[in-house]
Amino acid sequence: MNNSKTIKKALCLAVCAAFSFGALSIPASQFIGVSDVSAEEMVIAHDPSRDVQNEGVGNPFNYGERNTPADASEEQIRAINHKMTAQEVKYSLYKEIDEHWDLLRVRLGQDDREMVYALFIGLATRESTLGGNGDGSDIETAQGEGFGVSSAHAYGPMQTAVTAFADCNPTFMKEDDVPEMFQYTFNRSNFYDCIVSNHMGIRKIMHFIRSAVVDYDLKGYQIVRAALKAFNTGWANYTGEDDGYYKNYPDEIIALAKWYYDNGHLYDNVFTWTNDPRVNSYRSGNAWDWWKDVTPSLDDITETPPQQDIKGDIDVNGVVNVKDAFTMIEFLTGKQEITDEQCTKGDMNDDQKISITDLILLKEALLKED
Repeated sequence: MNNSKTIKKALCLAVCAAFSFGALSIPASQFIGVSDVSAEEMVIAHDPSRDVQNEGVGNPFNYGERNTPADASEEQIRAINHKMTAQEVKYSLYKEIDEHWDLLRVRLGQDDREMVYALFIGLATRESTLGGNGDGSDIETAQGEGFGVSSAHAYGPMQTAVTAFADCNPTFMKEDDVPEMFQYTFNRSNFYDCIVSNHMGIRKIMHFIRSAVVDYDLKGYQIVRAALKAFNTGWANYTGEDDGYYKNYPDEIIALAKWYYDNGHLYDNVFTWTNDPRVNSYRSGNAWDWWKDVTPSLDDITETPPQQDIKGDIDVNGVVNVKDAFTMIEFLTGKQEITDEQCTKGDMNDDQKISITDLILLKEALLKED
């Protein structure tokens, strides 16, 4: 069975299966309303066969817990951040969202991962235009009084303020009630690092979600709306629909988010900006209708349930999709080793080995499921 014809047949089957399921092509939603966008701007960075809803995008830019070496100078850190593209800024946010997905989906009450992606790039757009003006993530505000002197002193894509950090000015209100996420110490190395800034900005939103529930007894989408308002003002209270601040900040953020989501710009280099007329249609009516009737919760976060033993799940991620076909073909062509557990899951006909027959059966199973 291990001759060149068999290998070619296996490759052909894997590729055909992939295209049959639409997993190798970029989803149609990525091309909606982008006729004025260059091909380079539309290229996504992650593997398009990934099941983003269940797996996330997979950190294609290989961001670590920091964007820069811990011993780098402030100038070196900011120079690295300054070079980031809008696309890189987007994926730097997704990296943190994916790492804390179980927490975010419960606190936000939102199970659609791409809607959460959109929410945070909407926030980053409102605060920094995703660095699309040529600054990357190197954007600093309210620093005039000195480093960390003002509670409004902020940096990064989300403009995360110094108040998010541990050991900042003791007169500032504490944000130490999010035990699920590490709270970095306030210093220059942490404050100016893009990944740390994103982490702390997301943590800050989680802090204000709790405040909206515990301190002000808000419900539904108003919790998320209030947390966004508080991200900028420090207060998660509801101040009435006549307060123009809602229109200018949280409602603008959700309109920007929906624009990215609907027009297929979650993963490319395209960005919008505050008051961009292209977003006008998303600002009409109640922009939060898109967010759906959510129920944010302060429930304890439990670990993801153990993955079921699913036939065909050769990459052992809990789902069977075209990615498993690629993993199997990589093994059959000698490009990848697999474990005994993977062999068991990929053995579609239970003959104690992985062969071209298993690949054919996997393809048939995927086609039937589709």
